[in-house]
Amino acid sequence: MNSIEPVYGTATLLLIAVAAVALLLLLILRFRLHAFVALVLVSLLTALVTGISFQDVVPTLLQGFGSTLASVALLVGFGAMIGRMLEVSGGAQVLADRLIGQFGHDRAPFALGVASLLFGFPIFFDAGLVVMLPIIFSVAHRFGGSVLLYALPSAGAFAVMHAFLPPHPGPVAASELLGADIGLLVLVGLVIALPTWYLGSYLFSLWAGKRFQLPVPEILGVRSEAARDRQPPSFGTVMLVLLLPLVLIFLNTGLTTLATAKAIDGSALWVNVLRMAGQTPVALLITVLVGMWTLSGERTAKDMEKLMDGALGPICGIILVTGAGGMFGGVLRASGIGQALAGSLETVGMPLIVAAFLISTALRVAQGSATVALTTTAGLLAPTVAATTGLSSLDLCFLVIAIACGATVLSHVNDSGFWLVGRFLQMDERTTLKTWTVMETLLGVIGFGFALVGWWLL
Repeated sequence: MNSIEPVYGTATLLLIAVAAVALLLLLILRFRLHAFVALVLVSLLTALVTGISFQDVVPTLLQGFGSTLASVALLVGFGAMIGRMLEVSGGAQVLADRLIGQFGHDRAPFALGVASLLFGFPIFFDAGLVVMLPIIFSVAHRFGGSVLLYALPSAGAFAVMHAFLPPHPGPVAASELLGADIGLLVLVGLVIALPTWYLGSYLFSLWAGKRFQLPVPEILGVRSEAARDRQPPSFGTVMLVLLLPLVLIFLNTGLTTLATAKAIDGSALWVNVLRMAGQTPVALLITVLVGMWTLSGERTAKDMEKLMDGALGPICGIILVTGAGGMFGGVLRASGIGQALAGSLETVGMPLIVAAFLISTALRVAQGSATVALTTTAGLLAPTVAATTGLSSLDLCFLVIAIACGATVLSHVNDSGFWLVGRFLQMDERTTLKTWTVMETLLGVIGFGFALVGWWLL
């Protein structure tokens, strides 16, 4: 759906945009309306108020919703399946044990963080943390010290991977809305996520572990033998499943770069076949199939079907909210609000990447959900990005990371992750604010600093 001719001037359109976001937050925070319903309702009202014709309202809503889901649903669905297979097969335990053996008990927190970084590629924050917590508690019991010393590196790793890297819904949706290349985003996200995690999570955990002496909670415990496969997968098998999609996606990006530089024949059959295999949905589909073969253990085909089905249930809400955020962005594009925002930002002189970080931060603080903040901010800025000339593929990736950083900072009482971490580690609210909230803010600010440097230099 193409943009309509704006009915109102720039000031009026910006006021409508502010009112739309304020109404969205009011519905979610004050009236506790589900984010999916609130986004659809506000998208409909915004379309009507901005003058989109009645016959074009529903097609505009559906185009924004459908175009976002076209890629997001596949990526998130396959990612959930991969994570579920690694969980029930005991792959996470195998990975943690091997890394601790390699790094030694003195660097057990670092090893747990590295394991979570690897495991956090396909699995979401909540699920990943719950899977790793029994391992974290077991290691903490074994080596002693505050549980924060072992838990924060892992929790921070999952948070960074969830915010910065596909196939997680926030960065996937933001990349689709802004037109960033997902393969390149994976590379840029990794380059920024790793030092961000080390500085903002691992080093902070060393300080917090000494400052807050918290005992290991007597919950969850170590997984029983009945709860996991008797014959867990080998370390090599786990690494194969974790790294296969990354290798395929990187292969696609590398071949595309070589073809653009005329180093290889971009029309060759083998190039196109490999590039297709490296498209993110196909790469994850291949990984799911490989995982079903290598991680099935003694399960029958019927058991695997039930396992896959169970992986999809918890992510339906995430997918719908993400699609509704794309719908909101589609309305903003069609209404001309984006062009008005672009003009106002140019007048104010605020760099686009700084505006992206600040808008995302405001939404994060106001409503709590990192995914909603990521998707909504990308939707708000998508028309501005489309109207801005001279942005390179790297610039778009840095812009997505900046939005992700804003959606990471200042996790507090309206964020489910705040309560998840606090309750599992048996911390009161004050301690959770001093540890988890501070760490999340460090991750967001440090990551934004790296993205800002890349925006200026590259």
